[in-house]
Amino acid sequence: MSDFIICVTGGVASGKSEVTRRFEALGVAVADADVAAREAVAVGSPGLAEVIAEFGPGVLAGDGQLDRAAMRRRVFEDPSARRRLEAIIHPRVRAVLMRQCQTAPGPYAIAAVPLLAEGGGRTAYPWLDRILVVDVPAAVQVHRLMQRDGVDRALAESMLAAQASREERLALADDVVVNDGPLEALDARVAGLDRMYRELAETVEP
Repeated sequence: MSDFIICVTGGVASGKSEVTRRFEALGVAVADADVAAREAVAVGSPGLAEVIAEFGPGVLAGDGQLDRAAMRRRVFEDPSARRRLEAIIHPRVRAVLMRQCQTAPGPYAIAAVPLLAEGGGRTAYPWLDRILVVDVPAAVQVHRLMQRDGVDRALAESMLAAQASREERLALADDVVVNDGPLEALDARVAGLDRMYRELAETVEP
């Protein structure tokens, strides 16, 4: 049972997955919000039934699963639709992450929550003990998005604009990893944070 829970968050293309992979390599359990969100609307789930009731059967792909690409376009263009979808998915995701972290082995566990700032921050996740923000300059995010997703600069910049600002994320941070250099630089930074988190976890009352 883990009584000490760290959240890893950051903007799109900041390198959150590279950071969480390194924690996993050190034996730390990671509960992923993206995985939990997919499970929340899996075929046959109450979450998917609620999405269909809210948006209609047109949100389904031919195999009965949620058509994620179509849904993404819809909520990207319609903020009210995004809020309605988030009201269905986010509470389910939070519940799954909390359960997975609290039942994880080891002195501490990690909840990987990309949209922490957008999803209510500490108010929505009162069970988080610390927040680690993976931070990069916006110009680096744009460059990585263009390379990774094959999109043009205008679309990459609009994807950034749809998320919380860098300042809003950093305002939540207890710890920050600046990931604008070579990936190898993350190894020592994560190892140092792991040592600190293990020490902090020992001070937590069970």
